[in-house]
Amino acid sequence: MFKGRSSTAFAIMAGLLMAAVLTQISLSQTAAPPNAADTKMVLKGKAPVSRDVLKIKLPKPQEADLANGIHLMVLEEHRLPQISVQIIVPGAGGYYDPAGQIGLAQYTAQMMREGTTTRTTLQIAQELETISANLGVTAGLSSMNGTVTAGALTENFDRVFDVATDVLLNPVFPADEWDRAKARAKAGLQQQRTSPNFLATEVYNRILYGDHPAGRITATAASIDSIKRDEMVNFHRAHYTPDYALVAFAGDITLAEARKKVEAKLGGWKKSGAAKPSVTQPPAPGAPKVTLVARPNSVQTLLMVGGPAMTRTDPDYEALTVANRVIGGVMGRLFRHLREEKGYTYGIGSGFSALKYRGDWSASTSVRTSVTEEALTDLLAEIAEMRDTVVPASEFEDSKRALIATFALSLESAPAVLNFYVQSWTYGLPADYWDTYSNRISAVTAEQARAAAKKYWDAARLHIVAVGDAPQISAILKKKGTLEVFDADGKPIP
Repeated sequence: MFKGRSSTAFAIMAGLLMAAVLTQISLSQTAAPPNAADTKMVLKGKAPVSRDVLKIKLPKPQEADLANGIHLMVLEEHRLPQISVQIIVPGAGGYYDPAGQIGLAQYTAQMMREGTTTRTTLQIAQELETISANLGVTAGLSSMNGTVTAGALTENFDRVFDVATDVLLNPVFPADEWDRAKARAKAGLQQQRTSPNFLATEVYNRILYGDHPAGRITATAASIDSIKRDEMVNFHRAHYTPDYALVAFAGDITLAEARKKVEAKLGGWKKSGAAKPSVTQPPAPGAPKVTLVARPNSVQTLLMVGGPAMTRTDPDYEALTVANRVIGGVMGRLFRHLREEKGYTYGIGSGFSALKYRGDWSASTSVRTSVTEEALTDLLAEIAEMRDTVVPASEFEDSKRALIATFALSLESAPAVLNFYVQSWTYGLPADYWDTYSNRISAVTAEQARAAAKKYWDAARLHIVAVGDAPQISAILKKKGTLEVFDADGKPIP
């Protein structure tokens, strides 16, 4: 294009073009911004919408029970040459940690990958890398289960399954590896206290769950120091038993093939005869209050509003699912109002947990310190409107369709479908639960959703947690209720 022109002429033209661009940017930046109060988000509704209810019949896994207590589940999918497996061991999660050793289950699971009677941690890593396989062992601080997961191409699956079962049955918990892991864990305790999200969740869980295992979010330096190699050995021996375990395969494998592999590798895993692990319900939280975690000079305030919810099998589960989608889902009311129309935040949403024990619901966001009062007031107002007013028909139907569409998208892979059946096994859901899920969501009425909001989001159940600069926001928070203030280490501030 510039053939025959001198480099000087080219430079002049480029400079003029850049000057024009910079001038335009400068003008756009200095122009007066629109008044947030006058901004209204408009949903044009131009996308085609199907009114039909999604009708599905999911492929069913084949199942069998083995002599040592293992329940075997296999979901066949032969279109891709790959296999994944989950080995779920109830009773091996952090829920069952001794009171003075919070983190024992979590670090036991972590250390199981660091060496077995026949493989060092380096050999395990090299073997997995050679066959491009994945292997993990997890046990959350409040989880009821310990879980081993693995996956590989069909041609390499026997090798990864051999490593996975070796890690499950024969960990040696090398002391030198634990010393290194312990040092990293204790350094992480300091780092996490710089996160407003961590600080808010720690306080919120303490309010909602007290000393119940569901409220656990972190170990402490003292509890980590108390965990010795022998404690991990004993926890593994006592809790990693096959009595109530699930071994679930998905992918390019049949039930007969899976059973042969499991009996070969786990047939010698001896049943303990222990009682099935049980759970207890958390105590009811105290009266609603406002809790502030002081974070000096913070330029943002993290806000969290929430309260106790339900168990997974509660009859209100679908109704609260839809209500939560209306208020806190993608493009939900909180997003449209506080982000798009008011510009208080980059992101906001809500969600709830429902397990064998009672979970909780919460909405959270981070806003500029200067708009803390307006954002909190509007957040509470949106919750109140859900309690007091039936959602308009078009908005309500859109939210239900979005939930069903999200469910449909989650059925694209065999491991994802298998996870639904793992949920059914975990919570004792009906055999046709997932086949009829879309119908149940579609059948929720606006009045049922309002009733669920009124029940679970009643002002008498909601707690407010904030993390931010105390001198700037304390007076604002006092307007919303009784205020308690803590520092970042969890110590009360008068």
